[in-house]
This record gives sequence, structure tokens and C-alpha cells, in this order.
Amino acid sequence: MAKSKRPDTKRIVNSKARFNYEILERFEAGIALVGTEVKSIRAGHASLDESFARIDRGEMFLYSCHIKPYEKGNQNNHEPLRPRKLLLHRREIHRLLTKVTQRGLTLVPLKIYFNQRGLAKVELALVKGKTHRDKREDIKKRDHERDMARAMGR
Repeated sequence: MAKSKRPDTKRIVNSKARFNYEILERFEAGIALVGTEVKSIRAGHASLDESFARIDRGEMFLYSCHIKPYEKGNQNNHEPLRPRKLLLHRREIHRLLTKVTQRGLTLVPLKIYFNQRGLAKVELALVKGKTHRDKREDIKKRDHERDMARAMGR
């Protein structure tokens, strides 16, 4: 049976990231996975809540990303919370390391998806934490826009 040309529509999204952080820059990275992790992600059994990326010894890793063990896997199934290596060019890692250390920013994954070639990718964001005041302003702005849309609909 031939593979389809379109990518899977399942995407694992970090829903809290946009609320808790101010996104400054986005970029795409590959992710090194084992076979049962790929199958589990394709089934939609993963969570990015409270996950983050960190640079250790010149390599970037994704921490606290929970990928549920594959149901039909055997005793060689993967560990759900193991650190996963992110694949970036050395220049990109060095550039991000300087921004993270000098400006106190954080690397947060926004989503995991499969590209056209069927490779697992992670959309990472360079973020700055929002204060409680910023979050309240966002809620007020969203409520105001919702009220405006309702009024226009009448």
C-alpha cells in the first residue's frame, strides 16, 4: 500500500504556552524518537504541558514531554518522560544559547507535528514569562473582542 502525500492532521499542541509566555521568536527543530514514540505521537497520545527545552554540552534536549507508551509495544517500549534530543544546526544552538543566558529567556515547545516527508518536528519558541498583570490584560482584550463580535453579529 502506498503512503499518502499529505501529512497527518494530528498535532500535539501546548495550549498553555501562549497564555503564560510572550512569544518572541519561533523556529523548527527535528526530534530524535524511537519507533514506539512515533506510533504513539501519530495516535495523538502525547502532552507538551510543562515541557521545556534546554541546551546541555552543546546539544539541545526536550524535557518533561510526556509521550504515552505505545499500547501494542512489547517489553522494549519507551520511557514516557525521557529527555529527547532536538536536532538543530550548531550555529542555531549557539545563537539560542547566547540569548537564553544573556537575556534570561526560555525555550518552550509549541507543537509537535509531522512534515510533508513524514518526519517529526517540534515548533520551539523563544519566550519571556508574562506577569499576572499581562495575563489579566490579555483576558480583558479577549473578552472585549468577543463582545464586539457578538454585537456585529446582531
